[in-house]
Amino acid sequence: MQTQEHPTQEITETRSSGAGRRIIWLLVALAVVGALAFIKIKFFPSQSAEGKGGGGKGAAGAGKGASGGAGSKGGQKLPVQVYVVQATNLADEVAATGSILAEESVIIKSEISGKITSLNIKEGQPVSKGQLLFSINADEIQSNLRKQEYNIKLYRDQERRQRTLLDKEYISAQEYEQANNQLLTAQADLQTLRASLAKAYVRAPFAGVLGLTTATVGTYVSPGAEITTLSKVKPVKINFTVPSRFSNLVRTGDPITITDEASNKKYEAKVYALDPQIDPVSRTQTVRARYANSNNELRPGAFVKVNLQLGQTSEALQVPTEAVIPEAAGYSVYTVQGGKMVPKKVKIGVRSARLIQITEGIAVGDSIIRTGILQVKPGDAVRVTK
Repeated sequence: MQTQEHPTQEITETRSSGAGRRIIWLLVALAVVGALAFIKIKFFPSQSAEGKGGGGKGAAGAGKGASGGAGSKGGQKLPVQVYVVQATNLADEVAATGSILAEESVIIKSEISGKITSLNIKEGQPVSKGQLLFSINADEIQSNLRKQEYNIKLYRDQERRQRTLLDKEYISAQEYEQANNQLLTAQADLQTLRASLAKAYVRAPFAGVLGLTTATVGTYVSPGAEITTLSKVKPVKINFTVPSRFSNLVRTGDPITITDEASNKKYEAKVYALDPQIDPVSRTQTVRARYANSNNELRPGAFVKVNLQLGQTSEALQVPTEAVIPEAAGYSVYTVQGGKMVPKKVKIGVRSARLIQITEGIAVGDSIIRTGILQVKPGDAVRVTK
């Protein structure tokens, strides 16, 4: 009897353990579902609400949003501020940068080779025209010069005798011409030697101020060796450029105001020359003015600011700087016409920090957009605000 009851007990225990495992898995599954439901309700309430409320309400909301977007795009006007163009007084000025040039400037060089035998260069001191600056050993040239003078005396006597014989028809014309040619050649050689001798004594080509030098007596120099500089600084020139669009307005005699960068002092000068050509690269015209510089206020090489006066007009059309849009092919402004934005191509003139002159493209009374430029496009409806 005991052997029959033991299998029944094992089957019962097996069934009870399987049922326990199923209960455990069921509890785990319920816990996971509950956790997911909690997360969804806690962190995604809108989605949950939409799920409970049904798809009809969500669709209605979507439709309402779509209709609202279409209305803002098609019906809403962009607010902008405008500037109404009026004729104003404007002094035509061109601001430029320039540099000071000496009236005349030259590098003093040696034209022949030899040792410097005398040096009369006082650095930084004025000299007069024709004053001897330095001399080079010319003993050999002088010796050849005396030799050639003796030869010429001999050739002149020979030519005189040959002429006498030709007059008496004792010699042919060809023999006389040979003697005469010998005399003329010797005289030409003498002039060459005298020119070489003059090169040994270097003189100031004009009155000016000497620069610095490293040469001393005894220094051997070669042709082209730089000895010093000579500059005429009374008066001085002011070299500057103006944009090509102003080339027809600049005239000789126009006054300019120059400001020295070092001292910040202002000086008055006048235009005396204009380059007849426009630079094809920079599209500018070179202009030169002259200043007396009586007290050596300005030194060659200095940087200056230039204001060129081109006159004054009472019919100038100006707009704020921020209203002008630079483009690859020029400039544009945005105008308001019939409640819509309309772009216009323009040409500019004199400009300052706040205003830019418009020479072509707009008229008095035009409304120029000055704010919201980046938001509007051609044809957009705009609303003008104060």
